[in-house]
Amino acid sequence: MSPPDVRRPASPQDRPTDDHTSSAIVSHQVSWWSVHTHVSPLLAGVGSWPMVGTPAWCQLDDDHPAKLAAIYDAAQHWALRVETCPEARAEASRDISGAADWGAAVARSTRRHADAVRSGVYIPRVVI
Repeated sequence: MSPPDVRRPASPQDRPTDDHTSSAIVSHQVSWWSVHTHVSPLLAGVGSWPMVGTPAWCQLDDDHPAKLAAIYDAAQHWALRVETCPEARAEASRDISGAADWGAAVARSTRRHADAVRSGVYIPRVVI
């Protein structure tokens, strides 16, 4: 049996619904702090654990507290990544946007295109 496809979005019947949430409108926002505060007491009780997926983790019995703790720790790291990824993308977008004179770049591109059409190097397509 193959492992479940963990990267697929929740199907409509798997999505949470209540008085405040429509099944058609589900937020993808993640709160690392909420996950962290939930798993911290559980992790503190175990003390130490191997990284999830390592040979040491695989050798642990399925009911070993360190095995579950490693999964909880991985979950909080994943939540942190998901929470910070949009912020990093937005910052990168601002950096890219500010790195060039886009008005001049568009003007150059438009001028080169017009020159190519005028000289015959570029022949515009005609839709028939």
